[in-house]
Amino acid sequence: MQPLGRVLIIAGSDSGGGAGIQADIKTVTALGGYAATAVTAITVQNTLGVTGVHPIPLDIVEAQARAVLDDIGADALKTGMLGDSAAVETVAGILDLSPAPAVVDPVMIAKGGAALLTPGAVGAVQRLMVPRAALLTPNAPEAEALTGHAIATADDLRRAGEALLAMGAKAVLMKGGHLDGERVTDVLMTAAGETVFEAERQHTRHTHGTGCTLASACAAGLAQGLPLTEAVARAWAYVQEAMARAPGLGRGHGPLDHAWTLRGRP
Repeated sequence: MQPLGRVLIIAGSDSGGGAGIQADIKTVTALGGYAATAVTAITVQNTLGVTGVHPIPLDIVEAQARAVLDDIGADALKTGMLGDSAAVETVAGILDLSPAPAVVDPVMIAKGGAALLTPGAVGAVQRLMVPRAALLTPNAPEAEALTGHAIATADDLRRAGEALLAMGAKAVLMKGGHLDGERVTDVLMTAAGETVFEAERQHTRHTHGTGCTLASACAAGLAQGLPLTEAVARAWAYVQEAMARAPGLGRGHGPLDHAWTLRGRP
């Protein structure tokens, strides 16, 4: 039997359920893992955007994580929305409490455009989170912010990925969904080489939470003992299907169908 796989998720709450902690929990559960959480912020949002953010006191963020690690434990950790430099520092300290691999999703901007990381915290992410990442999962704008390299092509993605590996990340999944073209290319990069994931672009507005979902799916695979490339490949395929089966909810950027695995393929 596949190991359960315990994932401690450190991220913000999305009241609309499409991204953040809610998407993370759904994803890990749908892939057969066990999700535990340390909530960093409560956001007021739906498919139309974010209208409010309430940060959780950092001592409570740390206490949540310690409570989980001291009792349930974790086979992988996943980070999402952190908010500011102080939160980044706190979460970096939490990652040091566990030997489990960390999947770091450097969340900066919500799908609707709201800032989820202060500009001053980018340096803290570079310094503290990137070197602690067993897998870093930036989209093109996030990679640009972290490296200072403009990204317009797949080759640009690779150059930015190389820079992030040089900054200390053990592996980087460079996401190309923001780039132009009818095919979407993501590149998994490690010191040993690269693996390319490519598919026809799905023309849909229902893409809310794709980044959170992909990172959590990767974390679930690592927690279950899958090799990195296999964990990412399964996660990538899961997200593609979840997008294709999106339930059509909301008037803006709608959520995915995280639970499609429970119903099987048509």
